[in-house]
Amino acid sequence: MLSKSARALVAEASDILGYHLLDRYKEEDGRFTASSRVSFLVGCLALARDAELRSELRPDVVVGPSFGGMPAAAYAGAVGFADAVRMTAGWGDRVDRYFAEHYSDTVSQSCARLPEEELAEVLAQLRADGEWHDVACYVDADFAIVSVRERRLPWLVEQMRARGGLPLATMRPPMHSPSFAALREEVAAEVFARLEFSDPVLPMVDDHDGGAVHTAGQVREMVLDGITAPVRWPSVVATLRERGVRELVVAGQDSLWGRVRCSTDNFAVTTLTPRRALVPPARRLPAGTG
Repeated sequence: MLSKSARALVAEASDILGYHLLDRYKEEDGRFTASSRVSFLVGCLALARDAELRSELRPDVVVGPSFGGMPAAAYAGAVGFADAVRMTAGWGDRVDRYFAEHYSDTVSQSCARLPEEELAEVLAQLRADGEWHDVACYVDADFAIVSVRERRLPWLVEQMRARGGLPLATMRPPMHSPSFAALREEVAAEVFARLEFSDPVLPMVDDHDGGAVHTAGQVREMVLDGITAPVRWPSVVATLRERGVRELVVAGQDSLWGRVRCSTDNFAVTTLTPRRALVPPARRLPAGTG
């Protein structure tokens, strides 16, 4: 409502979707629906554009962990905004439909302060019990997001706490698992087949392994891999450090990636949230800071 960049993107997205995005977003009341996913896309891009205008931000490399892969692809120039909106909305519709029929009893639990060796013991016990599980995200050396059947969630939380971990949010639907290969195929055939990808104008880093992303095909596979491959943020951080990045600018609502220690210990982190966008910047970001 207040950002010129956001208003322009909301208007364009509303034309593409056939309904007013902001009105629909208000009606959803915080639920993670197609309109909220597109709103997230708009928010990330608007904040990044405002930062360019207000702070002379000129990034050297772009990365979008988890659902951030879609706005990252758009910001890097690998997909036009109209196709980014169609991709986000279509992806969300298929995800909602798939998890209404499959793995509907599955949740993802985040946990901080749980060392890798302790996490490995918890996962080993789940394997021994024959329980379906997967690690959706490796957020830091002692921070992971684990997906399990909901009936095993109390046990998982108890195990995490018993080992010194700090269980945080419980999320649904789950994501980032090879078990969801059928969903990946469906999204590729029904959504991505109608999209046009280009080689990114800005270099990108794959959030699943820290690899370099240079071509249109690599961008397409990276975004699709968000369904079936775990996010490995420490690998991304290692790649950014190797590239000489010293400042990490997070554009969008963030309660995770810009706050964990592997980010704050390695970079000067600037978080551009919707609330911060309404406050005049305290300093100018130097050009080429990542």
